[in-house]
Amino acid sequence: MAYREVTIPADDDLAESLSDALLEQHALSVGVEDREAGTADEQALFGEPGMPAPRSAWQHNLVRALFDTEAQADAALLTLLSAGLLRDLSGVHQIDVPEQDWVRLTQSQFTPVCIEDRLWIAPSWHAAPADAPLVIQLDPGLAFGTGTHPTTQLCLSWLVKHAPLDGLTVLDYGCGSGILAIAAARLGAQAATAVDIDPVAVDATLANAQANAVQLERCCHVDALPAERFDLVLANILAAPLRLLAPMLADRAKPGGRLVLSGILSRQADELIAVYAPFARLQIYGEQDGWVCLAGMAHEHD
Repeated sequence: MAYREVTIPADDDLAESLSDALLEQHALSVGVEDREAGTADEQALFGEPGMPAPRSAWQHNLVRALFDTEAQADAALLTLLSAGLLRDLSGVHQIDVPEQDWVRLTQSQFTPVCIEDRLWIAPSWHAAPADAPLVIQLDPGLAFGTGTHPTTQLCLSWLVKHAPLDGLTVLDYGCGSGILAIAAARLGAQAATAVDIDPVAVDATLANAQANAVQLERCCHVDALPAERFDLVLANILAAPLRLLAPMLADRAKPGGRLVLSGILSRQADELIAVYAPFARLQIYGEQDGWVCLAGMAHEHD
């Protein structure tokens, strides 16, 4: 059996209404993607405490909808045309999508990862090698952070190379699946705190910490994080929020404490280093597949 996928280009003012209308027309699923993804115009959507509310879509989008049949897809497009949500079918594409076991396919793409010949990140449905010195079993759920993405691997590499983290307090800002906070704890950190703006991420982190017998100092929404400073601040998010959050993230580090930042494209490194210069001396720790990790020390003055 094959499904029918419809792709519609849409600006930000139409993406949400198109998505709602497609669901009303019995689409099995609807997703919105950045039409500029992978280009210099790629944008990030995010929201942080004290920041403006996140936009519901990018400036230029692709709305993808999946239907059971071609007839249902055609009928949905006719409804959108008659309702004035589409002026014409210019740029609209349809393709057949073969039926697949999406869960099994996704799991097959997430296999054990070894970091610096010491730390293995293994999904809950895979076993790490029997002789693996240190293993974290992970179920990302709906949260980001499987250990396979270069930005995560770069942060994990920094943690492994700087282990043991004995006596250090660690903040994982934007924890996703909790992988960095859990790794820090397994590598000897005295106390690891994990925070995120997404409740799904907080739940995933709590579940993964329990599965790995790790007791986090705190795991909560960013708004619930008390005013305190840490020996090490980790933030694997994206360049845009890292830029805006520079004063706050740097202030979360103790004077002389460490900052490790990732989610940064290689071409964005110099700009981020300059943005953080008033607060910390950062340099490129590592680069992988076009992504970089910045690391350095917060200034000593308070």
